[in-house]
Amino acid sequence: MRPRANPLAALGAAAIAVCRATGRITLFAIEGISHLARPPFYGRLLLRALLDIGYYSLPVVALTAVFTGMVLALQSAIGLSRFNAESAIANLVVLSLTRELGPVLAGLMVAGRVGAAMAAELGTMRVTDQIDALSTLSTNPMKYLVTPRLAAAVIALPLLVVIADILGVLGGFVIASVKLGFNPHVYLANTLNFVQAGDVVSGLVKAAVFGFLVALMGCYQGYNSKGGAEGVGAATTNAVVSASVLILAFDYVLTELFFAR
Repeated sequence: MRPRANPLAALGAAAIAVCRATGRITLFAIEGISHLARPPFYGRLLLRALLDIGYYSLPVVALTAVFTGMVLALQSAIGLSRFNAESAIANLVVLSLTRELGPVLAGLMVAGRVGAAMAAELGTMRVTDQIDALSTLSTNPMKYLVTPRLAAAVIALPLLVVIADILGVLGGFVIASVKLGFNPHVYLANTLNFVQAGDVVSGLVKAAVFGFLVALMGCYQGYNSKGGAEGVGAATTNAVVSASVLILAFDYVLTELFFAR
């Protein structure tokens, strides 16, 4: 008879595997960051990554923000009407977008679009030995492929979140003034009077962290992929899933740091 599996042994093996993966990802991140201050610098690669992460992600992030603001205003009106607190709709919309929904939704959208693309590109380069060829040509693959993407993601995602916040508030404004019958001037005044610099700054800090996580997981999974086309597909899936989970986990951690009393 086959011996029964020890559940404690399985749990311990899983914990060890998680610790090993965390250590590998941490060392990968440290190596990628360490090349930021050391020449040579690949400015063209940084600009290209900024375009790929920022400019080409703008349509999906903008649409997500607009419809999120519209839905948030509509749902807030339905809920707050039970307490005769419809005047707080503007406050709720701008606070939710700047603190949470703007950076989180932008991060998830970028993870689905950019994280997958990074993993697929680097994974294809790995399985076709192009990364090894870079080493043969005396080019550091980490500095050439990973560092520009990490830096670009940290820069681009906060810029996307600024636009997402503005468009999300605009979406809520349209619904409140057109469908809910709010005075447009009063709605805008309530929004501007309620929002504080700390709300916006906390969202931008979150966005920078989320951008780093998206680029890190996309590059890590692609850089270490193996097994041909099947391995590249698995790396792409793992990059999106791991980045999304880390975004939600770090969102709680950062919220606790910024707003816990």
